[in-house]
Amino acid sequence: MKALVYGGAGERSWTQVPDAVIRDPRDAVIRVDAVTICGTDLHILGGDVPEVTPGRILGHEAVGTVVETGAAVSRVKDGDRVLASCISACGACRFCREGRYGQCRAGGGWQLGHRLDGVQAEYARIPFADLSTYKLPPRLSSEDAVLLADILPTAYEVGVLNGQVGPGDTVVVIGAGPIGLAAILTARLFSPAHIVAIDKAESRLQAAKNLGADVTLLPERVPLGAVRALTGGLGADVVMEAVGVPEAFEMCQTLVRPGGRIANIGVHGKPATLHLEKLWISDVTITTGLVDTYSTPRLLAMLDGGQLDVSSLVTHRFGLDEFEQAYDVFAQPARTGALKVVLSR
Repeated sequence: MKALVYGGAGERSWTQVPDAVIRDPRDAVIRVDAVTICGTDLHILGGDVPEVTPGRILGHEAVGTVVETGAAVSRVKDGDRVLASCISACGACRFCREGRYGQCRAGGGWQLGHRLDGVQAEYARIPFADLSTYKLPPRLSSEDAVLLADILPTAYEVGVLNGQVGPGDTVVVIGAGPIGLAAILTARLFSPAHIVAIDKAESRLQAAKNLGADVTLLPERVPLGAVRALTGGLGADVVMEAVGVPEAFEMCQTLVRPGGRIANIGVHGKPATLHLEKLWISDVTITTGLVDTYSTPRLLAMLDGGQLDVSSLVTHRFGLDEFEQAYDVFAQPARTGALKVVLSR
């Protein structure tokens, strides 16, 4: 089979690799029908995730059809169309029992495209298949469903729920890429008074408006004044960092009100300054996190019921053998206008 293989910082190739096979009775093998590229994959290619070693198949967001199951798999069978979660869960360790599947200590957590071969391939092995796949309703398109493999639950859990967005809040999202846009979309479920999007790209700010942001700002245009004007001088109730660069995290600290919440979603490859000399007195809560995907069933139900519209998040479509082109488009959003790219059979 062919797959997108990481060759070290800055190196990738769509190339022939050994077929995906069952290695554990709890595994399933899927034929990949739709797959997408994540900003985390760009961080890997930039050398920000040293645990990913050369030779690894990248990717952790896919919809596929089950073609083989291990002897211990009981909830899915050959022919089922499934969402492959970005998080694998053993279901038995302390963290899985607490619903913190991202912290699984028995071979789960973020494994696909990280410590195990991922799903940017013609076929993929999915560990702990009973707990790490979700059968899809017939009417739900693979293109929409694949967005629930990572960006929707990540934005919802690590941004919106960790940030405790509530009715009447002023919410600032720094970074209007796919994760930031998903945070805007799911924050609206809690009726905030204002959603402010900050990004360098005008095309992404327009996408943020389309998804529900009522204020959009370029970072160089002194967003502090605009946010304070919305909040009687206080600052934002919730600020989400959805970029993964030090400057964005430091901006969060200037925009949050006393008693407010900073929810870091971005993947950071460099140290960021925590200004405790200013924040120690302000009762500010800072949260970080890897998605646990406990919300995936609920998000699937909302998507299937028409309560979430994710169709505008996909801007570019490619064939499964066009990974090199898809990466080039996704990595240059200012030039291409790319949000999410989907590759399908």
